[in-house]
Amino acid sequence: MEPVRLFNQSTLQIQDCGAKGRGVVTTVAIPARTIIDISPILLFPSEEYSTHGRYTQLDHYTYRWKGGMALALGLGSMFNHSNSPNVGFQRDIDSGLIKYSTLREIHAGEELCISYGPNLWFPDMEDSQNQDKNTNNGSSGGASNGAMSDSEDETAESFFSRIQFSDDDDDDDDDEDGNGSS
Repeated sequence: MEPVRLFNQSTLQIQDCGAKGRGVVTTVAIPARTIIDISPILLFPSEEYSTHGRYTQLDHYTYRWKGGMALALGLGSMFNHSNSPNVGFQRDIDSGLIKYSTLREIHAGEELCISYGPNLWFPDMEDSQNQDKNTNNGSSGGASNGAMSDSEDETAESFFSRIQFSDDDDDDDDDEDGNGSS
């Protein structure tokens, strides 16, 4: 494996992001399609993970990986979820790395978020905030409250099941969403 250039994150900070907990925030504007981090991973083999890891806090910070589950080290485990992420990620199975890049221009002071996929294991803070806004605006809620309808959920499920992050994913017996539990 060739040496991996590590990034200087002097412009990224871990901050309290309210109801979401700690998250990654930028102190400067970042252009679209900028690599912001390359995180090495710690691989937990499938058997070890199913016996031990899935019953711990680790389960909320892991990504599906060929042969098991991976914990992103560094900033990789600190990105919060958003239904409208401003950061995407690509797994490099062979090198044991996850590359994080901006999906759009990001403004100074903005939180950097990835999508954890459609099957969240926690209440979605964005849905709660959207519901609060609709309530304050006199909306009756329903499908317009930010929650997906059954047909939208199927669409999201279909979309995420088709995402491929590397050629090695074809050999992976796990779900192909590439998001794991994180």
